[in-house]
Amino acid sequence: MAMNAIDKEIIAVEREYWDSMISKDPKVAERLTADDSLIVGSQGISTVSPKTIGPMVQSEGWKLKKYEFSDIKISSPSPDLALIGYHVKEELEVEGKPVSFEANDSTAWARQNGKWVSILHTESIAGDPFGRDRMPAKVTK
Repeated sequence: MAMNAIDKEIIAVEREYWDSMISKDPKVAERLTADDSLIVGSQGISTVSPKTIGPMVQSEGWKLKKYEFSDIKISSPSPDLALIGYHVKEELEVEGKPVSFEANDSTAWARQNGKWVSILHTESIAGDPFGRDRMPAKVTK
């Protein structure tokens, strides 16, 4: 994939955000979050801001240990808006137990006052699009 300057900037800020979750650094997450940013995932839809993202990043209920991006795609519809989508492998500790999974994520970044901020982040657990791989097995007689 040939990358232009915006592509490189977006990959860098996306990694910086993820790295802030590993280091549990609220200041980085706050700086990279818009005043009214959406998060969409299996837990539902929520709105976060720099004020609310800090405590979320510092939460002791989970610890991101490692992540790995692949299949990165970037679109820049304007000089101040960029979209990134990618496959991610995550290794975490949740309530003291190891958890790993793969997901497909996306982030919409807007340049505000010369700096990139996240205005939307989505995460979809990878797997069967109809959820059949997460359904309990049926017992047949």
